Amino acid sequence: MILVTGGAGFIGSNLHAALARRGEDAVVADRLGSDGKWRNLAGHPPAQVIHPDALDGFLATRPAISMVFHLGAVSETTATDGDLVWATNVALPWRLWQWCAEHGSRFVYASSASTYGDGASGFDDDTASLHGLRPLNLYGWTKHAFDLKVMAALAAGDPAPAQWAGLKFFNVYGPNEYHKGKMISVVKVKHDEVAAGRPARLFRSDQAGLADGAQRRDFIWVGDVVDVMLWLLDRPDVTGLFNLGTGTARSYLDLAHAVCDAAGRPRSVEFIDMPLALQGQYQSFTEARMDRLRAAGYPGQFTPLEEGVRRYVQDHLAGPERYV
Repeated sequence: MILVTGGAGFIGSNLHAALARRGEDAVVADRLGSDGKWRNLAGHPPAQVIHPDALDGFLATRPAISMVFHLGAVSETTATDGDLVWATNVALPWRLWQWCAEHGSRFVYASSASTYGDGASGFDDDTASLHGLRPLNLYGWTKHAFDLKVMAALAAGDPAPAQWAGLKFFNVYGPNEYHKGKMISVVKVKHDEVAAGRPARLFRSDQAGLADGAQRRDFIWVGDVVDVMLWLLDRPDVTGLFNLGTGTARSYLDLAHAVCDAAGRPRSVEFIDMPLALQGQYQSFTEARMDRLRAAGYPGQFTPLEEGVRRYVQDHLAGPERYV
């Protein structure tokens, strides 16, 4: 049995769909809520959906779980409830880590590129550089705190899961993210603007010497993220903290043009001021160093931005099947 926390969410439901296609017995822990998130699982209903509040009780029954993919989190970069974010992003995964260590299970968890802050310390996933990172927001800080907690436990020789891997997700985009509100990907937001006949709106640069639209991020297609997690499932010998991006930063202007092209619309971009809530917390550049994942043996090729955007727009947003 495989447990996927956050399994009705964006990345989690894409992973669950892939596990279902492989015939894996997977249980989802998540809140379905009332915003239609159940549709993310409609094409591949799980054997069981466990409310997060009931997760500890479920684990107390000692289920035969071989692997935990922990993807559940408070992921809003503008979140302000420190107690809630800590409880969800640090205390909960630590309980899961300890449970896996005690029961001989494997554990893969979601970290984040937001742990790198403004990028001044680079984007190297070498654990020796962790203490030099300075996240810009509460979300990134809690993800960083959990990475540090894992490293401290390993250094102390404390019990660890049979396999563990932390994945620092960069900017993931693709289907099944429609419930995410203000945290939805830029690709989806720009598509909605362009499909309505409006220009794609981008934030003006808040960095001296950086042109509007030249802000660059490492955008990764959700299918590539799932492929890496399936590879880890098949490679119980691989352990470590790994970046998960493409290794190539692309500009927001590139992304906007790719959306326009995929939607069959003329390239049209409008620049607007960055909201006050994002000023000082906005990463103007991210680019994953992928050396360590490659050195661990990952053979897959990452989808170019234009192709990933085309798939998302034409196969899902404007296509026959909105959900995976």
